[in-house]
Amino acid sequence: MSGLAAGIRLAHFDQRVCILERHYTIGGLNSFYRLGGRDYDVGLHAMTNFAKKGTKKGPLAKLIRQLRFRWEDFKMAEQIGSSIRFPGVSLDFNNDFALLEQEITEAFPGQIDGFRKLCSELLDYSDMDGQDPSFMRSAREVMAIHLSDPLLIEMLLCPLMWYGNAREEDMDFGQFSIMFRACYLEGFGRPFKGVRVILKNLVRKFRGLGGELKLRSGVSRIHVENGQAVGVVLDDGTEIQGKRILSSAGNVETLRLCDDISEVDVARAGKLSFIESISILDRMPKDLGFDRTIVFYNDSNRFHWQRPEHSLCDVRTGVICSPNNYVFDAEEGELPDGVIRITTLANHDRWCELPEAKYNAEKAIQYDAAIESSVRFMPDFRRHVIDTDVFTPKTIRRFTWHDNGAVYGAPDKQLDGTTHLSNLFLCGTDQGFVGIVGAILSGISMANRHCMHP
Repeated sequence: MSGLAAGIRLAHFDQRVCILERHYTIGGLNSFYRLGGRDYDVGLHAMTNFAKKGTKKGPLAKLIRQLRFRWEDFKMAEQIGSSIRFPGVSLDFNNDFALLEQEITEAFPGQIDGFRKLCSELLDYSDMDGQDPSFMRSAREVMAIHLSDPLLIEMLLCPLMWYGNAREEDMDFGQFSIMFRACYLEGFGRPFKGVRVILKNLVRKFRGLGGELKLRSGVSRIHVENGQAVGVVLDDGTEIQGKRILSSAGNVETLRLCDDISEVDVARAGKLSFIESISILDRMPKDLGFDRTIVFYNDSNRFHWQRPEHSLCDVRTGVICSPNNYVFDAEEGELPDGVIRITTLANHDRWCELPEAKYNAEKAIQYDAAIESSVRFMPDFRRHVIDTDVFTPKTIRRFTWHDNGAVYGAPDKQLDGTTHLSNLFLCGTDQGFVGIVGAILSGISMANRHCMHP
């Protein structure tokens, strides 16, 4: 998505752009597929940074303006409402920030003044180039200055880490600020047709401007001469030359492609990967008493955000999503099936080491474990399941090419997008913005910053 956004931005200024995609469809992790006569979204629980039509400020308004889309091209439906659920405590929130303030006032009455002070300390989107000295501070340390209840700190971190944190256990305060604004101050939305409408609009716009999109054209090597990237070599041996290269492959992954580098520091790659268990129901989730758009849950007072080292998955924490639970327009109606998606932390290496028969068996075992864990925080829906699918870190690795199946890339971001080569730049998760809106903005920002000159 970051590459498509960059391509559109540059094509608007009459630059010749070629986008190379390894797979037969675009989107990376945020994609879709058809299985058993049903359409499945991959990656899209919700689009963060919700804004109403006509809004002038904010990330969504910026991407619509910079890529010259109409608000109708995305047509976002608002979330009904989401929850953070820990043992004995729940905080509800929606796209009206006042609800979260009210919930904190009631559940943590001594913390609301500190919470408001924390909100006043958030970095603005204009500070997201990493120049602000507080960008790299520990989010936990900043929160502890204003909040004295450890449980509230854990609960507020839970959704933000789940939806955009590549670092284990803690978070850069800059990234915390981005995600706090995206999730709590702006909120969640979703197009009725899911991620496919976003991808199709991006592709249509790019090709309509004369851009060239080559599918099934993976890059095997970036050719370097005299300190400059002069072109790429594809998997089939085809060579393509270019003045500048933007890569969304990831920082470590991009450096590995450069033929002037013999060894990369793989320890810099991200470690956090997921398994997602998708359940198709014989009725709508609301008919089972579940009206939440997203539930972020954790089964202890301490939120554990790290790769499970000694098991395939860690089901102590997770995300429950129902794409049915949005406020869709009456003419759109309802989605054809009731859907519950549950995401839990997983170990990429352990999944990839499994032989095929064991791999398929473990998918079923871990699906059951994820559901068993989740129904402690929602109505038990298991007897209403009519179809299932599961994707694992192995799937994520195949479609993103990220080391370790790292969903949010490396923990140390390259916010200016630069590499060791003067005309090779990063965009996407390892540049610093994550999620659908973040990826699109990353592409726009890097195109504006590095590629506008002839």
